[in-house]
Amino acid sequence: MNIDNILDNIYLLPQTSKQTLKKQIDEVSFSKGHILLRADKIENNIYFIKQGIVRGYSKTTDNEITFWFGKEGDTIISMKSYVSNQKGYEDIELMESCKLYELKTKSLKKLFDEDIHIANWGRRFAEQELVKTEERLISRQFRTAKERYKEILKDNPDLIQRVQLGHIASYLGITQVSLSRIRAEIK
Repeated sequence: MNIDNILDNIYLLPQTSKQTLKKQIDEVSFSKGHILLRADKIENNIYFIKQGIVRGYSKTTDNEITFWFGKEGDTIISMKSYVSNQKGYEDIELMESCKLYELKTKSLKKLFDEDIHIANWGRRFAEQELVKTEERLISRQFRTAKERYKEILKDNPDLIQRVQLGHIASYLGITQVSLSRIRAEIK
């Protein structure tokens, strides 16, 4: 997905503001398995996924809990670092080799002070990220693993082909054995 589409999906900017913002964005590439963001670290960049898929997870004493998947068009951000300039709690791992757009938080915040349109874009960006987080939380709290798996099949069918089933089971909060049972029931 190209950067113009990603920016426009957040908030339509006047062309001059969009060009100003785009000047601060670089295209970067990383290999599969790369840890892009690290827990317990203040992250200074925001990324938009041009190509590839990633997962957000947190470590417990005995395993990793996947709580988010991102793919083309999605944003990779440590909201705690972005909003509060504090260490984040998540690791972000690339599940495929990825092409990303990188934007330095410091540069973006400077643009907020200089251009009201970019400031409004940033407000809308933060609002959208909040809604996505809220939707994930509500889904996790009020839907069964089977219902959430059906939601993945409906909304992101390619995820099943692109991500290890162990990560999907972790995202659903179940074991791989339980995921196998759910998949067998649905077929």
